[in-house]
Amino acid sequence: MTEITSKYANFEDLREQAVALRREGLSLRQIRDRLHIHNNDLLGRLVRGEPAPEWTKRPRAKDDLREKARELRSQGMTYDRIQLELGCSKSSISLWVRDLPKPERKRTREEASAIARRGWEPALRRRDEERQETRRRARSEIDTMSANELFLLGVGLYWAEGSKSKPHRTQERVSFVNSDPDMIKVFLAWLRLLGVGDERLRFHVHIHETADAASAERFWAALTGADTSAFGKTTIKRHSPRTNRKNVGEGYRGCLVVRVLKSADLYRRIEGWWYGIVGAASMPDQQNRA
Repeated sequence: MTEITSKYANFEDLREQAVALRREGLSLRQIRDRLHIHNNDLLGRLVRGEPAPEWTKRPRAKDDLREKARELRSQGMTYDRIQLELGCSKSSISLWVRDLPKPERKRTREEASAIARRGWEPALRRRDEERQETRRRARSEIDTMSANELFLLGVGLYWAEGSKSKPHRTQERVSFVNSDPDMIKVFLAWLRLLGVGDERLRFHVHIHETADAASAERFWAALTGADTSAFGKTTIKRHSPRTNRKNVGEGYRGCLVVRVLKSADLYRRIEGWWYGIVGAASMPDQQNRA
């Protein structure tokens, strides 16, 4: 009993000393060194209930940022503007100001988009100029084209875009479909190179029902230079109201189908020419490309 009372008395004595030192403004480390107490648990119990001196409290670096963020939000700034001002993350800003009312939108979405576009206009113009210059230089690299070059180009063009016979559907006829007027021009030039006369050509326009079919027919007739008798009935593509078409506007003229009459033999030669190109391209000797 005497031993327990002695220990209790020693603790109370130490606590009295520790509390006095704490109130003088000493840190835990200073109290530990002064009283020679090296048990952190005991040291904590000795000063329990006594607040730490102000000078020992670590300043919170983000406290100032938080206050500034709240002030800017109260002024009506968006997260983006606050982030630019303070350089902190949006997640931190959201945490700091989420209890504040959301600022009223001063501009409509359309106005904000217009302002953003104006800011991008110089960069967009510069990019467009660079694209145009690249295209101009590349175009100047193709000065003339030999008959053989046009021949090979036409074979590849047809095999990429023309109709082809399938094992499940044998259909050996030359038929080419495209919406690009320049592709049609090159294909017709290729057919003339092969000696295909205009009398063997037939044309059909395929176009969506919402477009101007009559205008498209006039456009393709002028492009091909063909007589109206060479044009068959235009095919109108029907679609549901939910169809979301991207090919709209004044530049949309549908597709033109170019068919060659009595073309089974020509189709077989095209197929043979194509596989001849494939074989030549895979040869180790590349002199045939010169």
